[in-house]
Amino acid sequence: MKVVVDTNIVFSALLNPSGTIGELIVNPIEGIELYSSSFMRVELFKHHKKISKISGLTIEEIEGLTYLITENIHFISEDQIPEEIWKESEIILSQIDTKDTPFVALAKYLDSKLWTGDKKLIKGINTTEFIACMSTTDMLLLRKEK
Repeated sequence: MKVVVDTNIVFSALLNPSGTIGELIVNPIEGIELYSSSFMRVELFKHHKKISKISGLTIEEIEGLTYLITENIHFISEDQIPEEIWKESEIILSQIDTKDTPFVALAKYLDSKLWTGDKKLIKGINTTEFIACMSTTDMLLLRKEK
């Protein structure tokens, strides 16, 4: 099963690497492949200082932690996503949050689920039936099933 990981999930793992989310990413569930948009790398780098300030870790520690947390995630370039899927995702997200377009479009392209902690996104997307979103609780349930 393929699961696209939203940036807020990785941010949570960076802020609490030994927590549930960090554990689910660093030790993925058997049979689950984690993917994300290459755009995530840009977002993570852009927010290293903020993450450092919140976590109390140095920039170097954040960079090392980012590598550890993302090493099990397959990054896919936005260029690989067909334009029609991208545009359809933008239209659906115009009423939710267009910043999530890379992740929603990738989930549609990979025919996968989107793992996010964004409740507004989950609520909005789940009403469209465009893709399926899952929460960390859903991921924990999958782990119990394995």
